[in-house]
Amino acid sequence: MDLLWNAYGAPSDQEEDTGQGEGQHRPLQRPLPAPKRFRSEAYVPPQSPAPPLVFPPEPSGRYVSKRERAILAAAVAASSTASAPLPPPHLHPSTSVASPVVGSISDSDLPSDILTFLKCQRKGLAGRHGVSTKLAVSLDGHRSAVNSLQWSKSHGHLLASAGMDQTVNVWNVWSRNQQKARVFRCHNAAVKDVRWSSDGLSVLSCGYDCSSRLVDVEKGMETQIFKEDQTVEVIRFHPDNSSLFLSGGSKGVLRLWDIRVGTVVKEYLKGLGPILDVEFSLDGKNFLCSSDTSNSRISENSIIVWDVLRQVPLSNQVYTEAYTCTCVRYHPSDCCFVAQSNGNYIAIFSARPPFKMDKSKRYEMHGVCGFPIKCNFSLDGKQIASGSSDGCVYFYSYKSSELLRKIKAFDQACIDVAFHPLIPDIVASCSWTGEISVFG
Repeated sequence: MDLLWNAYGAPSDQEEDTGQGEGQHRPLQRPLPAPKRFRSEAYVPPQSPAPPLVFPPEPSGRYVSKRERAILAAAVAASSTASAPLPPPHLHPSTSVASPVVGSISDSDLPSDILTFLKCQRKGLAGRHGVSTKLAVSLDGHRSAVNSLQWSKSHGHLLASAGMDQTVNVWNVWSRNQQKARVFRCHNAAVKDVRWSSDGLSVLSCGYDCSSRLVDVEKGMETQIFKEDQTVEVIRFHPDNSSLFLSGGSKGVLRLWDIRVGTVVKEYLKGLGPILDVEFSLDGKNFLCSSDTSNSRISENSIIVWDVLRQVPLSNQVYTEAYTCTCVRYHPSDCCFVAQSNGNYIAIFSARPPFKMDKSKRYEMHGVCGFPIKCNFSLDGKQIASGSSDGCVYFYSYKSSELLRKIKAFDQACIDVAFHPLIPDIVASCSWTGEISVFG
């Protein structure tokens, strides 16, 4: 140790003493190395200390393991988080929710001749005539295709329409002031179908947001939501019980809902493709469904007749041709039904087992060409009206299947056609471009 001190420590002392003298050589001093720069650590913002976990009291008389205590503590923490009030959503100052009420649904501003005619029709006093080719009313309001429309049976001046623009519109068709009465934006995606309730006070709609929604037309507010795990393609109210409605969706599941409790009361399962249309029989004991069978055997399941109560198919080999059917409709009085085929014709079937198709009769002057074209019977069942891919409305004789006339309604495809429930010579139609035309 002394030797090391003499070797390294002494020169430094001598340098300090003799460095002031003249003529002496001063040894060079090696510069000290720069201090090491420590690696900077990531900044961690100050955090408030986590609240201590409060374990629930252990049940007396039984040993509770550490794992069970951890599970119980997690459950307590989750329940406290769920019960905490959520902060209000941030809304831009300019954001506002438009009211669905844009006009009146009253018949007070209808022309006197229309109002008198509607009252006479309710009493059955007016005569019946053929549908005129003259355009009576043109309704503009949808920004894209209109998928479905229906007249109100209890309020004959009101028409409901469902569009791909995510809206359901209620029209006061002959109003002199404002024809568009309600615009419901309850859905978050395109709306596929719309139906009036039997009392005419509510409208039920369904769409691509996997839900069916019931709205009060007079108040202009949504009253119920029926959520599903599939796109809801079509809905129908039960003819005898207005509290029940049937829905069919993209996964091939058919559900019967009870509005009073807001739940499904029956399900109809058969591994089907997307449901294209449904229709109750007149007595409400059976219903038809048509489905997309492009990924399965075409001869089966294209059209199925179901028993409502027993939830079993009465027949699944009704239509055996290699086409899907976009629409099915029961005749208003005869024991038969029709189906709109993608083969560009309407086929007719017996409504009695074994539900045979009449191969000698077809309604085939119009075109479908892949569009969801629909058809409907007139009030007396003597005519069938169908949309068409060429934008025309075709009218056929039910008995002879002869083409009676056609009306050029739109430049693009005519999707749906609806006869007025009180005035037989008035027909509403809608197009793939969002137009609605009323003839009569």
